[in-house]
Amino acid sequence: MEFIKKHYEKIILSVVLFGLVGTLVAMWFVIIADKQKMSDLTNTYLGGSAKPLAELDLSRLESALNRLKQPHLLDLSTTNKLFNPVQWQKDQNGRLIKLATGHEVGPGAAVVAKITPLYFSISLDSVMTNALGAARYKINVEYQGAALPAQRHPHSYYASVGIKENNIFTLVSVTGAPEDPSELTLKLSGGETVTAGKDRPYRAVEGYSADLKYEPEKINAPGLRVGDPLNFAGDQYNIIDITQNEVRLLAQSNQKKYVLTYRP
Repeated sequence: MEFIKKHYEKIILSVVLFGLVGTLVAMWFVIIADKQKMSDLTNTYLGGSAKPLAELDLSRLESALNRLKQPHLLDLSTTNKLFNPVQWQKDQNGRLIKLATGHEVGPGAAVVAKITPLYFSISLDSVMTNALGAARYKINVEYQGAALPAQRHPHSYYASVGIKENNIFTLVSVTGAPEDPSELTLKLSGGETVTAGKDRPYRAVEGYSADLKYEPEKINAPGLRVGDPLNFAGDQYNIIDITQNEVRLLAQSNQKKYVLTYRP
């Protein structure tokens, strides 16, 4: 008993230390048990092969995106008859014409029926020789594109080699026999050198004429040239240009230009 009184503090300290050691040992077992439990849970919920997720169905979204890329356009100007009623117009004979597209009357209804090239041509007509054997050549010149109708017919000119006798050409040389040449070489007033014969005339396109039709008024206008007027649809139109593919008109009422395309 005396021993306990003298050493009770040491005894208490020893008990406390043993208690701490026991607690630490117990905690070690608890930690091992918790780790095992967590491992078991992991294997239970995360272990094994997971089932793949089903593919998302994006067809509706893709369809909506495609519709946005190609929006539906409402035509409220040409086909809508509620806000834009169809216009009707009377022709000169009192016949009603429905203006559905806007090209039933006016320049849009004019049609180029034909376009013809206009040639500048030179050809050998005949040869005349005198007693001395000197030859003179009758040469035909035709200006189909001349401004005046009288100037469009063939005109004959007489020429000798090396002599300038007109303002159109100069005969430079003769190929073959002088009395029966196969070819003439001529120098034009513009400086160009060309060749021509009886069967092989020289030809160059210098313009075009056009045949136009205007069906609403049954108008047929053949052989129109640049500068010619044409009256239809209550207006006068002047032809300002003709090419091999189109005819250009100028309206006198408003100076507006129109292009008529030739479709053979």
